[in-house]
Amino acid sequence: MSGIGQVVTLGVGDERFAVPVARVQEILDRRRIARIPNAPAHVLGVIDVRGTGVSVVDLRVILGLPAADEDDATRIVVLWLETGGRRAQVALRTDRVFEVAALDGDRVEDVPEAKLLNWDKRLISGIGRRQGEFVTLLDLDRLFEAVPAPQPADPLDA
Repeated sequence: MSGIGQVVTLGVGDERFAVPVARVQEILDRRRIARIPNAPAHVLGVIDVRGTGVSVVDLRVILGLPAADEDDATRIVVLWLETGGRRAQVALRTDRVFEVAALDGDRVEDVPEAKLLNWDKRLISGIGRRQGEFVTLLDLDRLFEAVPAPQPADPLDA
């Protein structure tokens, strides 16, 4: 796989992830998020970004990790993605942002033996390294495909 240029490296739990810097609009300190009733578990609510409401998604929930309290390192990464033939602006809440940098050798490789292992790799576009450590590159355009759609309530359960 070819190189992708500069990335923003993010920390979620003990793992490092990356998104292409060209997709990032800005990185914000933590701030109050206006909650939205009946939103899916991965949607934290909405923030104001330069006069526009932007939905905030909890990257921990998307990645199947347990929720964690915010702290001084918590960041909100405002970025854009392509979905359904349109460009959308979304914010990801992440545990921390490390740096803007190039991956070692500017290389991204496929997930090793993903097909053999029946690995659903919709969330990621590949694996790279930064200072010798693995960094998982998130596939922003497919990030929400792996989130199960909410099921309608069964009227018989009421």
